[in-house]
Amino acid sequence: MDPRGKVVVITGASMGIGEALARAFVREDCKVVLSSRDPARLEAARARVGSLERTLAIACDVRNREEIDRLLGLTLHNFGGVDIWINNAGHGLQDSVAAMDMRACRDMFDTNLFGAIEGMQAVIPVMKRQGGGMIINISSVAGHIPLPYSAAYSGTKFAMNAISKGARMELRASGLHVMTVCPGTIATSFSENAVQGRERLRIGGANRRPGISAERVAAAVVNACRPEKREVIVPWQHHISVKFYQLFPWLVEWVMSRSLGPADRAAEAAQRQP
Repeated sequence: MDPRGKVVVITGASMGIGEALARAFVREDCKVVLSSRDPARLEAARARVGSLERTLAIACDVRNREEIDRLLGLTLHNFGGVDIWINNAGHGLQDSVAAMDMRACRDMFDTNLFGAIEGMQAVIPVMKRQGGGMIINISSVAGHIPLPYSAAYSGTKFAMNAISKGARMELRASGLHVMTVCPGTIATSFSENAVQGRERLRIGGANRRPGISAERVAAAVVNACRPEKREVIVPWQHHISVKFYQLFPWLVEWVMSRSLGPADRAAEAAQRQP
């Protein structure tokens, strides 16, 4: 699908990858609907993106199907259709499996996974009536390689990958395409905004390298729309990481276990990066 001039809906668009995606699609002359739970932060992101005549900010909590339906309805009312729907809303949970709070775990699954599924269920009938469309699910490399002390977050992304691949096969005959995007570590405030549990360690500790920019992820997504790729892993080096884990899981798990360090020190080190 050529993204130029299309109508794009992005959940979780008030910061980070979501905001970068909005900016990237606006540069493609798209009409873009930015959505997130916080109306004030959402409007601030829309102002930063610019092109106010081609953007809308609509508050939506993806845990609530009625709000998803409202988001879709207002998009159709204002722009007459929806060509690309991007499920990007999500957050992390830093804790061990043994200690994590199950309410926090269920809340994360409601946002990261079930919110995305309900978004798909809402938009698929519309796209079928239109005769085509694209759904982009923002997953993670953590959906291929499980992360200790973020295992529940990895679980939401493993499930996201499976749902996306299954839906892609189901919808192929309808002219709809489902693409999965798996970024590695991103230089955003994602980790700082994650729910902080009682047992928190992080791979790399204070020596963790800074991630790639959200803009780099957004550019990869836009470029992948034209050939309608099945999956985008960014940066490309993580293709090697994923394949290596598939072949030698015991070695990768041993290395990750050896490199764990306090999450607080990792966050402080990230903040000190120029």
